[in-house]
Amino acid sequence: MKNPIHTSIDFEAAGLQRGVLEVPNSYNLSGWAQVLLPIQVMAQGEGPTVLLTAGNHGDEYPGQVGILRLMRELKLEHIHGRLIMIPVLNPPASGAATRLSPLDGKNFNRCFPGNSEGSVSEIIADYLTRELIPRADMVIDLHTGGRGVVFHPCAHMHWVEDPVQRARMAQATAAFGTDMAFIYADVAGRGLLPTEVEGQGKTMVSTELGGGETVPAGIHRLCREGVLRVLRDVRVLRDGEASTPPRGGRPPRWVQALNREDYLFSPESGWFEPRVDLGADVKAGDVLGALHFPESPQREPVLQQASSDGVVIAHRGPALTRQGDILFCLAHDVSDAMRVELNGEGNA
Repeated sequence: MKNPIHTSIDFEAAGLQRGVLEVPNSYNLSGWAQVLLPIQVMAQGEGPTVLLTAGNHGDEYPGQVGILRLMRELKLEHIHGRLIMIPVLNPPASGAATRLSPLDGKNFNRCFPGNSEGSVSEIIADYLTRELIPRADMVIDLHTGGRGVVFHPCAHMHWVEDPVQRARMAQATAAFGTDMAFIYADVAGRGLLPTEVEGQGKTMVSTELGGGETVPAGIHRLCREGVLRVLRDVRVLRDGEASTPPRGGRPPRWVQALNREDYLFSPESGWFEPRVDLGADVKAGDVLGALHFPESPQREPVLQQASSDGVVIAHRGPALTRQGDILFCLAHDVSDAMRVELNGEGNA
């Protein structure tokens, strides 16, 4: 079935176009309503196509703010190729400051490849899968940990099987300019946007830029400047536009959490207290945090200990914790063999 989303944008035309993606959405007070996703396309000359998105989860705002800024700041004359920008992939969730869409209860990042006859989230995912991702050479999807998790700021990627695609992704991930570059595993379901992008053979770049409802100015700067660095690295954006401070000369610290044991979940419900800082190196057995029980004040807290040596890449944000919530993610420095493969040196 044809996707029902309508737009006035001509993705094959040169120049600057601003518009919306119109997603049908009937509800009790309006049978002919729409959900509108702002979109901007800048195309000039020969070059790659980059799809730049944010607002996949509604409560993750730095990427949404960053793309809105770039939509105003970037000039067409500095584009070589095509840049498609969608600052808010999930407007209902963004407007409600929620991870899940209040329209259909869906986690948009579990809806791929989508369904043209499904709910609003599934229809948008289907449109990206069939109309936008195939046009792109690279997809940049900007995330934070939202309200639930706080990350040491990092650009991150999956460990894809194709060595050429993996090396492209590693180069773009490093170009973003975070101190740590993170290789992660999916432990909370399927249907992710990155998995769809990777399955189509594209270069995928994503981020986890902190988390929580309060966003420091430094995170906003890192988000905007990181995107500009990647756009420059792939040469969609040429010199002369939107000055970008260099990273500082040091390559990122590459870390990975590819085993399920690296993801530590809460054994009980209670109040969570982290006892280590993000980015801290820890040893197996170190106390990472404690779970307190307000209904049993005399009870000793349950201590969360490191299952192995590693670095704390993320921990839970809110104190209020349910059994099964993620408490910590422990990452580990990549091996020398992995580093060679990330650099593409083993693919000659």
